[in-house]
Formats: sequence, C-alpha cells, structure tokens
Amino acid sequence: MAYWVYILRCVDATLYTGITNDLERRLAAHNSGRGAKYTCGRFPVELVYREAAEDKPAALRREWEIKRLSRAEKLALIAGNPPE
Repeated sequence: MAYWVYILRCVDATLYTGITNDLERRLAAHNSGRGAKYTCGRFPVELVYREAAEDKPAALRREWEIKRLSRAEKLALIAGNPPE
C-alpha cells in the first residue's frame, strides 16, 4: 500500500506535515475538524505539497525529515514541488 507525506497550509498560514495512505480522505478529515489536533482549530486547510512513499516506515522517516526543516526550507520545498 502506498503512503503519502503531505504538507497543509492552515487558515492561519502555518504549515502542518503528516502522512496517510488515503490523501483525499485525510484532507477531508482535516477540513471537517476531525484531522489532527493541530489542524482542528485551523481549518480550512489547503494541500500545498505531497510526496509518495514506498511504505509506512519510509513515509514516517520522510515526515520526520520535513518536520526538522525550517519554515523557509519547507516553503522552498513546496515551491519546487506543488501538488498536481
């Protein structure tokens, strides 16, 4: 099963990084207030980046790498790879 690493831009312009195996379902959950605790009060959210991962462990490793980036580095990543 394929996994996705994704970045959301929240309504307050903050960025949230997560993983999922069903991107559409997860995005709908975030936008309904049932997503992560962080996005609960910050919706609507917009998908600004996505990256496929081979499996869950690979997705978790990549999520950890992205979360360690500075905001400027995350914005550069987003600018170079907008979602389709």
